[in-house]
Amino acid sequence: MRIAVNTRLLLPSKLDGIGWFSYETVRRLVADHPEHQFYFLFDRKPDPSMVFGKNVVPVVLCPQARHPLLWWLFFEVSVKQALKRYKIDLFLSPDGFMTLDTEVPTLDVIHDINFAHSKGNMRLSHQMYMSRFFPKYAKKATRIATVSPFSRQDIAETYHIDPGKIDVVYNGAHEYYHPLTADEQAETRKRYSGGKPYFLFVSTILRRKNLANLLLAFDRYKESDTEGHKLVVAGARVWWADELKEAYDGMKHRGDVIMLGRVDAEPLSKLMGSATALVYPSFFEGFGIPIVEAFNAETAVITSNTTSMPEVAGDAALLVNPASVDEIVTAMRKVTSDNELRGRLIAAGRRQRELFSWEKSAQLLWLSLMKTYDESR
Repeated sequence: MRIAVNTRLLLPSKLDGIGWFSYETVRRLVADHPEHQFYFLFDRKPDPSMVFGKNVVPVVLCPQARHPLLWWLFFEVSVKQALKRYKIDLFLSPDGFMTLDTEVPTLDVIHDINFAHSKGNMRLSHQMYMSRFFPKYAKKATRIATVSPFSRQDIAETYHIDPGKIDVVYNGAHEYYHPLTADEQAETRKRYSGGKPYFLFVSTILRRKNLANLLLAFDRYKESDTEGHKLVVAGARVWWADELKEAYDGMKHRGDVIMLGRVDAEPLSKLMGSATALVYPSFFEGFGIPIVEAFNAETAVITSNTTSMPEVAGDAALLVNPASVDEIVTAMRKVTSDNELRGRLIAAGRRQRELFSWEKSAQLLWLSLMKTYDESR
């Protein structure tokens, strides 16, 4: 079988949540199914590390698809032509985008549709494009995969799609994430926080990630902090305006906030494994990979009681209303003052993490692909 894969997000040192999903699942599909030929559709010359096996044919298409007009040209012209040129039997798109003008059976992985529910989380041009095209993609795709039961229900209800057409393929966590020794933790804290304990926030900085309320909560937490906690923020600064800029500029304890920018997986795993807790108070997530990464690193978790996060966290996290600064502060105080509670959360995280692995994700994605192929015959 000839399987084409949209691999435009396989960019070394630039992998985000969807990029990691693409990388971790697709490289396993290639290794597990050498009997099939995979055609990787890139929008630039690929790094050799992103061509995963001898059964992969890298195909470079134009243009580089990084804003709405170029998205349209890449998917509706170049991808469409490539599917015909290479006589593709099955098309997998791990990032939600696809071509509407094809009869090739297509599995579209739509991770979430946060853009359908609120504005201000991305550039207006991006939101308009995705709001227009993703309902069409959802209807056109032979099947859809998504990363949580919450997202399946959300896509089905919002786009009026039969939920039976949608398969759940959970995310996993990078193999770098594992418990650290006391010496490793001390070395990491010395490097990043001057030896002080810290809370960790991990995410590309977007409005829906709710860093503004976390900054407000941390400033209030510091009023009674006796241990010198820091707040370490690891993520590219895509949005820095309005309430976020106001919250940061108005902080009394701004000097205790450490902005690292984007951090690669290996050092990020050490940051995770050395933190007092991951604080992940996002307003909207289709899954929330850092939650599982924290479970694997055996770090306590504070996260939101909305969208997919309670499903992913189970009983292994303190759940808060992300709109309530009071609840975030209370959770931060609990996790630092109650060692028994923190121990229970970590123990529960060990159990919860067994539900999520990239091996399981790849297996589920392959089953969804085979359903896609079978339903088209």
